Amino acid sequence: MEPREVRADALVGVPFVLVAAVLLATGLDEPVDGWLVALFVLTAAVVGRLEFETGAGFMVPTQLVFVPMLFLLPPAIVPLVVVAAIALDRMPDVLAGRMHPQRLLWVPCDAWYAVGPVVVFLLAGVDGISGADWWVYLLALGAQFACELLGSTAHEWLAHGVPPKLQLDVLREVWLVDSLLAPVGLLAAAASTEHHHAFLLVLPAATLLAVFARERRGRMGTAIELSATYRGTALLLGDVIAGDDALPSHGHGAVALALAIADELHIDEEQRRLVEFAAMLHDIGKMETPREILRKAGPLTEQEWEAMRAYTVAGQRMLDRVGGTLHDVGLIVRSAGERFGGDGYPDRLRGEEIPLASRVVAVVAAYGAMTTRRPYRPPLSRAAALAELRVNSGTQFDPDVVDAACSVLERGSVELPEPVGDAS
Repeated sequence: MEPREVRADALVGVPFVLVAAVLLATGLDEPVDGWLVALFVLTAAVVGRLEFETGAGFMVPTQLVFVPMLFLLPPAIVPLVVVAAIALDRMPDVLAGRMHPQRLLWVPCDAWYAVGPVVVFLLAGVDGISGADWWVYLLALGAQFACELLGSTAHEWLAHGVPPKLQLDVLREVWLVDSLLAPVGLLAAAASTEHHHAFLLVLPAATLLAVFARERRGRMGTAIELSATYRGTALLLGDVIAGDDALPSHGHGAVALALAIADELHIDEEQRRLVEFAAMLHDIGKMETPREILRKAGPLTEQEWEAMRAYTVAGQRMLDRVGGTLHDVGLIVRSAGERFGGDGYPDRLRGEEIPLASRVVAVVAAYGAMTTRRPYRPPLSRAAALAELRVNSGTQFDPDVVDAACSVLERGSVELPEPVGDAS
């Protein structure tokens, strides 16, 4: 452990030990059943091994055991029982070499959540389970969250510099799960007052959660692998397009610009991924367009324009063969030639009928085309290209997307090569 971590463990853990000692000295007024304590330590340690991942880390269903512990043990001893359970939970990792023994110093820091409910139970004089005490139970749950927030936020800030707000965002998910599991733990405690050790029946439920977590972990791994495969396929196809000298290549700058526009518009993550892939692959259908048309220096005939406009449908057809995510990208590529006013191709969609990702790609493709040298004209300057986007805002392009693109480009948020041989 780094010296900073050791100091954090001391600053957060030592006060816990002192508070637990005070609670034990002033609140323990009844004999302790050593066998029951040992059973709770073992059960809580087993449940603590049943981890399931969340977006920011992992959680354990210890609430199923912690709530019965408050009712079946003298409350004053509960913080020390929690510490013993956490230490026992981590001992297999220490013995297997997956965790350094020094990391056990962190155990008291992780047990702060037990202090709040114990204080509430002692002050309220809770003796058994009663429906009239529902407000005490809610207060105890709130005290648990408050102590957990205090302990974990202080430790993460002192040890790793994690901002309190970020730690609060992580704890919200933990608190949601604990809130949902607390009533189950309360039922287990009520059952144990009639049938000794009935709280052990929570173990199958906790194990079931672990099974679901393992299946979820497997699905997430598969999804990540598929996502990497699709991304690799998209990059490969993008390189193929860039390597074809008959096709206009806007390079990675087009992708960067598209993503910057998406962020400016606050597009959600799924749409953002479609924007990224479509910006990379929107020209793929031109691989089926005759090369003499792509290289022609003069005006195109109407028949040649028909062949040129077919590239979006061809691109969709090619991406459909890959399937999966690229099938969805194909739908965006198909609509990349639509015009906001409704006179585009191939389906003459209008306004918001055009997918948002397609509207973004249309602006990016147009800007890239205007600032790239073509057989029939030199590139436009950046200022001239932006002016052209504004002139066609509302007719060819989505005004919101144009505004976002102009904001991004005028701020210089994206590194793009300057047009060579600018024309006005």
